Amino acid sequence: MSIKSDRWITRMAKDQGMIEPFAEKQMRESAISYGVSSYGYDMRVAHEYRIFTNTLSAIVDPKSFDDKSFVEYEGDVCIVPPNSFVLARSVEYFRIPRNVLTICVGKSTYARCGIITNVTPLEPEWEGCVTLEISNTTPLPAKIYSNEGIAQVLFFEADEDDVCQVSYGDKAGKYQGQVGVTLPRL
Repeated sequence: MSIKSDRWITRMAKDQGMIEPFAEKQMRESAISYGVSSYGYDMRVAHEYRIFTNTLSAIVDPKSFDDKSFVEYEGDVCIVPPNSFVLARSVEYFRIPRNVLTICVGKSTYARCGIITNVTPLEPEWEGCVTLEISNTTPLPAKIYSNEGIAQVLFFEADEDDVCQVSYGDKAGKYQGQVGVTLPRL
């Protein structure tokens, strides 16, 4: 298994639609950077958010999630309450090849402010907009800027003789083809 470079990412985005829309260079001017980098792709956060709220004193249960625990919000900036989180989605739609697995890590600009972005791996043959969990670990409100960088995707390609037997697409995974902010499903 090997990590893939900017050349490979660009070729796969252009030839196979792996990332749409695709920024083929790192965009930085007056923004938290996004686009292709040396060995990854910095995805952007869209303007759609679900802000966690405890107004109903609900219990967070991943097997029976109550969507009333969130307030829907759209805007150029989202304020994440202290010690809370929001769900959001990527601007980009990803189509992961069968022989590829990705790992996503938060951007250092946000991490240095106590804002942590969590994304589970994008599995072989998964496709969709990425649902992002953005946590504010500080005791102060925190700003998230829509249409700017939020997390970096690293692409790992399996050796030719070691491609997975069963992909996410083969399993017809429950998050396949998601386009909006997607809540937990059982």
